[in-house]
Amino acid sequence: MQDSGTVVREPIGEEAFVQDPHALNRRLREEGPVRPVVLPRGLQVWIVSRYADVRAALADSRLHKDSRDIDDLFAKHSTNSERFVGGGEALISHMLNSDPPDHERLRRLVNKAFTSRRIELMRPRIEEITSGLIAAIGPKADVDLLDAFAFPLPITVICELLGVPTEDRDDFRNWSNLLLSGGAQPGEIQQAAIDMATYLSDMITTKRAEPGEDMMSALVAALDDGDRLSNDELIAMAFLLLVAGHETTVNLIANGVLALIDNPEQMAELRADRSLVPGAIEEFLRFESPVKNATLRYTVEPTEIAGVTVPAGEFVVLGLGSANRDPNRYPDPDALDIKRDTSGHMAFGHGIHYCLGAPLARLEAEVAFNHLLDAYEEIELTVPADELRWRTGMIIRGLERFPVRLA
Repeated sequence: MQDSGTVVREPIGEEAFVQDPHALNRRLREEGPVRPVVLPRGLQVWIVSRYADVRAALADSRLHKDSRDIDDLFAKHSTNSERFVGGGEALISHMLNSDPPDHERLRRLVNKAFTSRRIELMRPRIEEITSGLIAAIGPKADVDLLDAFAFPLPITVICELLGVPTEDRDDFRNWSNLLLSGGAQPGEIQQAAIDMATYLSDMITTKRAEPGEDMMSALVAALDDGDRLSNDELIAMAFLLLVAGHETTVNLIANGVLALIDNPEQMAELRADRSLVPGAIEEFLRFESPVKNATLRYTVEPTEIAGVTVPAGEFVVLGLGSANRDPNRYPDPDALDIKRDTSGHMAFGHGIHYCLGAPLARLEAEVAFNHLLDAYEEIELTVPADELRWRTGMIIRGLERFPVRLA
């Protein structure tokens, strides 16, 4: 077996990885299922790109996520000094960065607060927030749909759910953008991590002294056979829920609207038959997955994936967006089809780390698309499509700006 230091790694440029990943993923699926590459910011990883392999790897206990063992790997495999998601242990000790049995313990405690009943009870409030945003836009306007609608809806919902004052939501957007960005400077990432951790720590102290009806208070109080979340675990969990609780939905809404603009016949069909909305949302998730790659996993021993042996101590990236466009799973995968069978798509992951907030994202998207289609007969870009730019970074597939005309 080759030593990891002698592995020949293909460098992948920013334009291919961020702006046109579908062409890159198509080539990777065709040329080889598991490839050693160097990402645009200098991180050395192995990319898994085919549907069957991604699905299997998501449930493979040989691939680890424990954040406590990750610093040495970054030192070995990255030419940059920043952590994958900004520094600070307080922000990374959550269930998405843990392995069994720690993962089961953390998820069990969070499940006591993040219940399906609590989510469904939010439907009237989500409708109210959405109606208010539409009213603020007015019957006709040129807007950045991200700023006017796609961001404020989910961030308001998750802030209210967790008991975070709405006036602080822009701070969370800025922190989240920096922590998930592939283009920010290490100092900016570190400061954003410190600022968010400090804010969340102060909020938890307040909730402990003055609990409310919000989910953060429920997390502080959550018990399981005498076990409860530590202060650092509460900070990390609040960070995970705040970031994951709005990032996926922001980009689900925006990417879905863009897909409809690019496919006007599909938009007309959706307008004519609103029973298609739930299925259309699943197709948006498949077609332009808001989370394009799963968060990092790593090997602790030589590990065979799809017939390729990945050496010990290597990062592995599982291409969710690539899997969702694998022609061996979805016929004509690069075409939007709101009536297709999307079962098994990878937008929310698979296995023990399947997205806890998937029901909330689906509910918000359902309300959002129905309200947009009710309010506006015309939704169109105000710039040429080739001027749209996608956010840098390894995880999120989302637009930087989304200028549209609503009428």
